[in-house]
Amino acid sequence: MYRYSSFDQGFVTNRVAQFRAQVARRLDGSLTEDEFKPLRLMNGLYLQLHAYMLRVAIPYGTLNSQQMTQLAMIAERWDKGYGHFTTRQNIQFNWPKLEDVPDILEALAEVQMHAIQTSGNTIRNVTADHFAGAAADEIADPRPIAELLRQWSTDHPEFQFLPRKFKIAVCGSSTDRAVTRAHDIGLRIVSQGGKPGFEVIVGGGLGRTPMIGKILRDFLPVADILPYVEAIVSVYNFLGRRDNKYKARIKITVHENGIEAIKAQVEKRYSEIKPLFQGADQQLLREIEEHFKIPDFSSVQASSLADFKDESPAFHTWAGTNLTAHKARGLCYCLHQLEKAWLHAWRRDRGTNAGHGAAGA
Repeated sequence: MYRYSSFDQGFVTNRVAQFRAQVARRLDGSLTEDEFKPLRLMNGLYLQLHAYMLRVAIPYGTLNSQQMTQLAMIAERWDKGYGHFTTRQNIQFNWPKLEDVPDILEALAEVQMHAIQTSGNTIRNVTADHFAGAAADEIADPRPIAELLRQWSTDHPEFQFLPRKFKIAVCGSSTDRAVTRAHDIGLRIVSQGGKPGFEVIVGGGLGRTPMIGKILRDFLPVADILPYVEAIVSVYNFLGRRDNKYKARIKITVHENGIEAIKAQVEKRYSEIKPLFQGADQQLLREIEEHFKIPDFSSVQASSLADFKDESPAFHTWAGTNLTAHKARGLCYCLHQLEKAWLHAWRRDRGTNAGHGAAGA
């Protein structure tokens, strides 16, 4: 999985310090709630009926055990002992106190996590197929592209105040497990002439006016993905309605203007900005891909269900619905209930790992 560079870590740490100062100004009355609102939304903090809610990004749905332990610690120490995993691969804490939020963000930064752009009218957490990197039917791993988009979109100066929130999903399989057609931009990895590229979908969404996204490009080369996505968001930022938040999503923009008119403007904008990238995005993508190399499974002893013929019928029922073919021949991967396991692991270990510093070690 992706590991923060020194730049990434410095960026997130500085962002926590900046928000800590903003919270202090809110608490001492220097900032009104109206003045504080855009600042907290940029850092994933909502004000709901009874309490604040903090939404934490889990980029493309990938967590390691250290991060899971830290999330459990946060829930235990600063919330009510639990969190809510969302359909878009985030986790929400629903009862934090405002004065504790900077400490929560600092604890997240210790394990390379943050809550930046999980709310507000900006590009939200980039999601992916939950089987990404392991599925046997995968054309290519979508996580490097998702990470590239995450880095590009974080604090992008042009896209901090879009007409409405904006969501991107990436899928590497012919089976659309990321539900790309229900997103503002959906990217599906496809193959043409033996080379991977993207089917680009725009204008999907749920909510009060659900719409299925429309195909903008049948095939887009990998090298063009970042300038093309930037062109789409730029066109939406210009055309999207700001007079009515219920008609501000790109699905309405596509519906009112028509897919052909949107495509013409996107292609024009794309031709203008593509030369500005000068290959820097592809160099970054190559560096990111190094973090997602397939492990060496050659030494793993593979088994088949036949090896468990003497197990109970209940085991075979479980296996039939919880095991899925892995891209490594002879292996499979397992779906399990993390929502039940994460806090149990923290409570089991807290006797020797008391305190959030130890939990994040």
